Amino acid sequence: MGLLTQLLTLPLAPVRGTVWVLDQVLLTAEREYYDPAPVREELAALEQQLLDGSIGPDEFDSREDELLDRLEWLEAHRQRLRTDS
Repeated sequence: MGLLTQLLTLPLAPVRGTVWVLDQVLLTAEREYYDPAPVREELAALEQQLLDGSIGPDEFDSREDELLDRLEWLEAHRQRLRTDS
């Protein structure tokens, strides 16, 4: 970028900074949303609840199916990202 271009676009600097911050927030939110680690932790906690007897086998099966479906969806999303890159 030349000096003249920088001077002419100087009033847009706050806008560019705001857009960059919003992009960073969006990237962080997407990373957290598509992270499988919390789902795995929830599966482990669910299994512990079953072993402790605080939930029954039917509730365990139902919730486990939901969590496994979520993990499968997350893995499919990660595969799509790899093939798109």
